Amino acid sequence: MTNLQDYNPSGIGQINGNLFGLPFDYESANLIVFGVPWEVTVSYGAGTAKGAQRVLDASPQLDLFDFDHPDGWKQGIFMVEIPQDFLEKNKYYRALAAKIIERLEQGQQLTDTPDLAPVLTEINQACQQVNQWLFEQCQQAMNNGKRVAVIGGDHSSPLGYFQALATKYTNYGILHIDAHADLRNAYEGFEFSHASIMFNAMKIPQISKLVQVGLRDISHDEVQMIGESNSRIVAYYDPVLKQKLYSGITWIELCREIIGHLPEYVYISFDVDGLDPKLCPNTGTPVPGGLELEQAFCLFRELVNSGRKIIGFDVCEVGDAEWDGNVGARIVYKLANLMDLSQQKHQA
Repeated sequence: MTNLQDYNPSGIGQINGNLFGLPFDYESANLIVFGVPWEVTVSYGAGTAKGAQRVLDASPQLDLFDFDHPDGWKQGIFMVEIPQDFLEKNKYYRALAAKIIERLEQGQQLTDTPDLAPVLTEINQACQQVNQWLFEQCQQAMNNGKRVAVIGGDHSSPLGYFQALATKYTNYGILHIDAHADLRNAYEGFEFSHASIMFNAMKIPQISKLVQVGLRDISHDEVQMIGESNSRIVAYYDPVLKQKLYSGITWIELCREIIGHLPEYVYISFDVDGLDPKLCPNTGTPVPGGLELEQAFCLFRELVNSGRKIIGFDVCEVGDAEWDGNVGARIVYKLANLMDLSQQKHQA
């Protein structure tokens, strides 16, 4: 690690293999970031498996002054090397999953000839192995006194982290930014589908609240699940939010109402397709509408201002393109700094 006294945060971003070119390693950093290059179950556009690498590549171009937390970089941020073997496995299983999706889209059964049911089982097992790997990595980092963040991959990526947090916190909420509710039960047969991440999260009893913001592409079953959740799931649909904004209600008011549903400890799960697609056009499942980047940041600032503690975050579905990586890197940096700020305030 570079001596921090010799490090110039206004200098040229270093291409040193670490996020933002920062001079930290695993031991010296307070925030450990795991990239999960996995998108086996994507059902529309591919490329998010390379999202973590795109964020890493773009990150040294960012200036480090943050308006919310000017010295936030000093917390120490370190990104663990992205597991390249996952990329190879992802390519293999993605091809198998495509056969299953094609069969289902043609209205045929998996058990038709050739029988694809064993292939589905194999894919589900491979996804579970990724979940277990992330669970173990996150738990080890937290046991070492570190904070953790995850960069996907598709939105199935952070499930192992949710499970690791559940071993540390008996009650936490998720603030979920997304165009989709992701509440489908084993979408297309894939138990750990990107469209099932929040359905699987709701199986974790320690997650007491799921507050979803920006939803605008949703199924009847998901709306029913939200309605029958006894307010464990609270949805803020994008058309409803827009209508309120157009009628003169301020975004700050809406942010405070949204945050009011959350418990003391909050995890932020950020699917970039929750944003207006001009910001990350190469995401896996883009949908017109959505939030501006500063609207999302405003929401997170109000979360910090409320005195709640951000205990972790993920940024998922960043596409395989330079612009998407640039925006993704800015989201990661903002969340890293706001999480540090919230923990400082929480201790005060």
